Amino acid sequence: MTSQLSPERLLGVGMGFWGAKALLSAVELGVFTRLGKGRANLAELTEDLGLHERGARDFFDALVAMKLLDREDGVYGNTPETDLFLDRAKPSYVGGILEMANARLYATWGRLTHALRTGRRESEDPADEDFFGALYADPDRLRGFLAAMSGVSAGPAKAIAAKIPWRDYKSFVDVGAAQGMVPVTIARAHPHLAGAAFDLPAVGPIFEEFVARNGLSDRLRFMPGDFFKDKLPTADVMIMGHILHDWGMEEKRVLLAKAYEALPKGGLLVVYEALIDDDRRENAFGLLMSLNMLIETPGGFDYTGADCQNWMREAGFAEIRVEHLLGPDSMVIGVK
Repeated sequence: MTSQLSPERLLGVGMGFWGAKALLSAVELGVFTRLGKGRANLAELTEDLGLHERGARDFFDALVAMKLLDREDGVYGNTPETDLFLDRAKPSYVGGILEMANARLYATWGRLTHALRTGRRESEDPADEDFFGALYADPDRLRGFLAAMSGVSAGPAKAIAAKIPWRDYKSFVDVGAAQGMVPVTIARAHPHLAGAAFDLPAVGPIFEEFVARNGLSDRLRFMPGDFFKDKLPTADVMIMGHILHDWGMEEKRVLLAKAYEALPKGGLLVVYEALIDDDRRENAFGLLMSLNMLIETPGGFDYTGADCQNWMREAGFAEIRVEHLLGPDSMVIGVK
């Protein structure tokens, strides 16, 4: 048996940060955006991106080997995938989350071992417990963070728009809506719906700008507030996406109780995350996301579908079910 074993997979996982950083640097440098304007040879790309010739060829060819670029007769171009999702000039750009990963997460994940020993977050200044307060107070960081959340939410938003029986409802509110990817996607797919976004006041102008660009200002409105200090808005359907995992157990229960209070009888609560599978063996992304919450937040953690069902049941919800969305993301739905 041991003679058939190979260390290849272990080395691949352990050195996986090489490929990750190559992609993150390519996004930072604007490789895919430059090639979105037209194909280019090595000399043109090197000059346009301001790179030194020593590493340029290996860098671009590594991206080719990783299937992130293609190359024909010495001329480089985007793949269909990177052209659609990583060209900043396209509305389908989802690289915001990668920009955030490059600017913050890549370095802070280097302190994972310390976080595992202390149980304390490692992001930014560990002595500052108000992570979100600091984030929302910096306009540039906030805009980048909200764009990153749009990248994370784009796929789940389409699935939620398709899987919920929206014909049975007239209104919805997205709690912690960020830039507005989920409300925009749902409203575009279902013209009869009126929607709202509930988030801290600093988010308002960014949300309204995004909604206006998508031509939906007549059906989507922003409602400023703090979901721990204020009552949640009422609507037929309430959505909480990538919200509960930011907080500890006490805060999770508070938010679910406030959602139950705000919804009308028969109203729907939709919670979506990279839910960990109930056996905690398969959804590696969800488990790694929970470690990210260890690094990023004072008490946040991810959870299984069964966990969320139990918490929602405690809050009073009924007819609770879990549905897969796509990739690592699933939603938990409960009826008041």
